[in-house]
Amino acid sequence: SFSSPPQITFYEGKCFSGRKLEVCGTCSSFQQRGFPHRVNSIRVQSGAWVCFDHPELQGQQFVLEHGDYPHWQRWNGRGDRMGSCRPVGMHGQHYRIELFEGSRFSGRSVELTEDCSCLRGRGWEQPHVNAVRVYGDGAWVLYEEPNYRGRMYVVERGEFGNFRAWQGFSANVQSVRRVINYF
Repeated sequence: SFSSPPQITFYEGKCFSGRKLEVCGTCSSFQQRGFPHRVNSIRVQSGAWVCFDHPELQGQQFVLEHGDYPHWQRWNGRGDRMGSCRPVGMHGQHYRIELFEGSRFSGRSVELTEDCSCLRGRGWEQPHVNAVRVYGDGAWVLYEEPNYRGRMYVVERGEFGNFRAWQGFSANVQSVRRVINYF
């Protein structure tokens, strides 16, 4: 039961200045809504969001949780380009993810229920993950590098048999964390 629908506001200028675009659901093209691709600050009023630097939910992903982001560096952006977004559908208390060494759920696996800033510290030898199963009702973010850095990918409940299934640039995954999604 939501106390409020997911809501996010994009601003053309830094520190919440200039033209703004308010979104309450999936927006596959900012340009079609008459908003430029340049976003320099974001305010997340409710929910958690996956934003993409290209239209049609394509390109590099950014995860934004409740709060203020006065400059694009705050969401790990490499610039101010932003083209589309969608709310994270999963929101719950039960987080469980299984990571696999090989594609199609083969090879060694590790199961996590908490954030992990360095998979190597959990005995995961290589810097890549080739398949993922997400259980429970919480979403996760996979990061290319340790300490929640580098490219990020959101995964929600389901099976991802290879890195392309989560729109991965490669199979590099070295840290994972739970998405904090509340309304």
